[in-house]
Amino acid sequence: MMDGQSGTLEMAAQETRDGGSAETGERGRMQGEQGPGESQTGSGRGRRAHVIVLGNEKGGSGKTTSAMHVIAVLLQEGFRVASMDLDSRQRSLSRYVENRAAWSQSNGVRLAMPDHQVIELSQKETVAERQEDERERFQAGLARASAAHDFVVIDCPGSDSFLSRLGHAVADTLITPMNDSFVDFDLLARVDPQTYEIKGPSVYSEMVWESRKRRAMADGGSIDWVVMRNRLSMLDAKNKRRLEGVLETLADRIGFRLAPGFGERVIFREMFPSGLTLLDLKEGGAWSMSHVAARAEVRQLIETLDLPLTEMAGEG
Repeated sequence: MMDGQSGTLEMAAQETRDGGSAETGERGRMQGEQGPGESQTGSGRGRRAHVIVLGNEKGGSGKTTSAMHVIAVLLQEGFRVASMDLDSRQRSLSRYVENRAAWSQSNGVRLAMPDHQVIELSQKETVAERQEDERERFQAGLARASAAHDFVVIDCPGSDSFLSRLGHAVADTLITPMNDSFVDFDLLARVDPQTYEIKGPSVYSEMVWESRKRRAMADGGSIDWVVMRNRLSMLDAKNKRRLEGVLETLADRIGFRLAPGFGERVIFREMFPSGLTLLDLKEGGAWSMSHVAARAEVRQLIETLDLPLTEMAGEG
């Protein structure tokens, strides 16, 4: 038996089918479509796309769900969007995109799709050969994606890897989703268990710092780092307030911005098998209050990210 949120999701998806096209299908770019005067090999803009990287060295933080909803918003706004999956073993973002294409075909609904690619792990013999091979394939894939798109969204594996470090180092916007707990916070910094004072940055923060240095040396660019608190409890618990306090302190110390993430909602987990996002469901249909709140969370995240939407629209 389905719970209330499951039932309303199924009904909302049915209304999307009945309506003939999803919201992103009406406003976004369809898979294989070209914009006015745009060739398949490039957009002719002569500049790189804005690169959005979702990274965290801990799995289960909501990177893939967040990535797909960012992609859906950008597609809905009519931007050319490419996506790259750097986790060729788990392929969570790839599965999401594949599920989306399958749902679109089986239901006769045209959904806007990102131009997706997976960067495979190298099978070379030595570490040096593997890293050089992965670097070449990553750079080639990013160059192709940047040449023909306005935004490139990169989903990194939930662990430290050479490909993940390559991805972090090219970010214009780095989004780090984290569950709202001190377990996830431990990747960012260490705290005193008695006073909750920050003792120092942890492994992931140090890796981001190194990525920022590599980016600055490579092209003089900077990385806008945004930490996104996911699976927020609706209850005002003491632990929640403590975590918020140390995050605000750490943000000032090591230079990231805080973004409101997604609440602990069943709706986000249910959408993966169909490949749908909240942006695909028709408004005014069989929506519960949880759907309404979840969609508002997506919009609030996009506003906080402050992506260069106007600039990209003007140059597209």
